[in-house]
Amino acid sequence: MTQSPQILIVDDDPGIRSLLSDYLQANGYRTSTAADGRAMKQALSTARIDLIVLDLMLPGEDGLVLCRNLRVSSDVPVIMLTARGDEMDRILGLEMGADDYLPKPFNPRELLARIKVVLKRTRIMLTPDKSRHELIRFAGWTLDPVARHLESEKGVVPLSGAEYRLLEVLLAHPNRILSRDQLLDLTQGRDADPFDRSIDVLISRLRKRLGDDPKSPAIIKTVRGEGYVLCARVEREAVT
Repeated sequence: MTQSPQILIVDDDPGIRSLLSDYLQANGYRTSTAADGRAMKQALSTARIDLIVLDLMLPGEDGLVLCRNLRVSSDVPVIMLTARGDEMDRILGLEMGADDYLPKPFNPRELLARIKVVLKRTRIMLTPDKSRHELIRFAGWTLDPVARHLESEKGVVPLSGAEYRLLEVLLAHPNRILSRDQLLDLTQGRDADPFDRSIDVLISRLRKRLGDDPKSPAIIKTVRGEGYVLCARVEREAVT
């Protein structure tokens, strides 16, 4: 029998840890908790963790540092808990590799919904249809959707889960303007907040990965007032 996903809750507030742990367990998840970065690392070394709910404000190493260090060696999805109204925290969290964010205070039901969406996306990425394996070539780059490798003649460039999903969506709609709302819906499965800049942050990160000049991008261009467009010919090559 397949075990339910294991969620690691990292928060220095024992009340929040207990509340979230009880709520997620009541909804069919296994949980473990940690009060700081040291305990988080210990939990990751002793159990298979499917998703981390990570508070930004922690004693010692904060959530941003922990997320950045985690991304060096792991693709485990992260939902960052940030202070309400602090847009910079959300932007930094995404830049460090978080898959989603939720401002405090929040309704546990919303966190549960975010967890379900992120885990579903992760399962889809980890179990691609190998019978339809194909390489995607564009602007001197090659993306292997099964291996999740982005390569050029200079070598392999790593992508976070959020970066990969955004690139996949752009490659599926080449030379077509996609609004921020459309990109947010297609990559994260939720509606945009009027002040949500997560897509802008991910576009910036993806441009850096592709070596696309942010001042005069040639691959991913900004259409003022409308959104973004992938300006490249996309070719797909079946692999047998």
